Amino acid sequence: MRIVVVGAGLGGVAAAVGLHRAGHEVTLLERGAELREAGTGIVVMPNGLRALDTLGLADDVRGHMLPATRAGLRDWRGRPLLVTDAIQAQREVGTPVIIDRAQLHRTLRAPLPADLVRTATPVERLEPDPTGVTVISAGDPVARADAVIAADGIGSRLRGRLFPGHPGLRRTGRMDLRGMLPRPPGLATDLLACQLVDRRGGAMFGLFPVGEHDLYWFTDSVLHGAPPGAAEARRQMLSLMADWHPLVTDLIEATPPADIYVDPIARLAAPLPSYVAGRIALLGDAAHAMPPDLGQGASQAFEDAAALTRHLTGAGPADVPERLLRYDAERRPRANRIMRAASRQSRLTSQTGVAAWLRDALLRAIPSRLATRQLAALWHA
Repeated sequence: MRIVVVGAGLGGVAAAVGLHRAGHEVTLLERGAELREAGTGIVVMPNGLRALDTLGLADDVRGHMLPATRAGLRDWRGRPLLVTDAIQAQREVGTPVIIDRAQLHRTLRAPLPADLVRTATPVERLEPDPTGVTVISAGDPVARADAVIAADGIGSRLRGRLFPGHPGLRRTGRMDLRGMLPRPPGLATDLLACQLVDRRGGAMFGLFPVGEHDLYWFTDSVLHGAPPGAAEARRQMLSLMADWHPLVTDLIEATPPADIYVDPIARLAAPLPSYVAGRIALLGDAAHAMPPDLGQGASQAFEDAAALTRHLTGAGPADVPERLLRYDAERRPRANRIMRAASRQSRLTSQTGVAAWLRDALLRAIPSRLATRQLAALWHA
């Protein structure tokens, strides 16, 4: 069966590999001139790793597991608010992976034959008919498929064409900075795998180890107007976080602007009515763009890829619409639930004033055992 995957991000590549290994004739179309992924570190949660396991893609990723630690939320000075015993959670449901995004992309795409990939091919629209789908790029048909997987990212053009009445993306009014740098010698480990929140302005800082030698950090803060460039955003964060735990400003200051990525945070304004339209299925951010607060974006895309591969294994062209409806019935309730939970977490950590003071008091009162159970429940597939 002929399957076209549109978009060569992490989820699209995973789906292309899984469907190719299932025996389908796969073509991966990428708008960029190269098959690559830029960025800093990325967290793959245990549920995402289990999805990669089903695709035979997890072995090389497992070498980047997060060291067992006590994680959770802290205030801007580094004082504990909500402590989770990640060691116990990892015993119950597995261990997250922290890996360089470009390295993860190379690892996932390694099994995919190069002749299945077409770069510099931006897909403008899809033209379905009763027997298949014609893929249009630059005004011309470039492929004919029995099924199309739209994995064209958070700003998905195809999502808008499939569901023209949907309100699309909505910015949250917040900004994400991400950076990676070599790990300084003698670094204290008490803030690793933690997120620091500030009830005064609603900003957040997170820190994770990437292998033995690097660190991945991110910030989340209020965005006024258009997102600034990396150098200006770095300056703003250094000013905003001047009285935070000293490690925060030390790490931001040590990261050159060229190694910092700045993005306005956005999510779907409302859940989609379906992840499927006939012979076309949406995957990853195209289907369920969510705030990054739970670290589930990539993991949910991998669950999508695994589900699509499973439901399309053994299928013929006539089976596609019914098999994709099974995919929608499996994935949409769970992914939408995670999307709502990520939005709630974003609102929780960005609170200010009295509401934030009450939040901090309540978080301190939650027993570590209960917080650990909630963390483990999130990681379950």
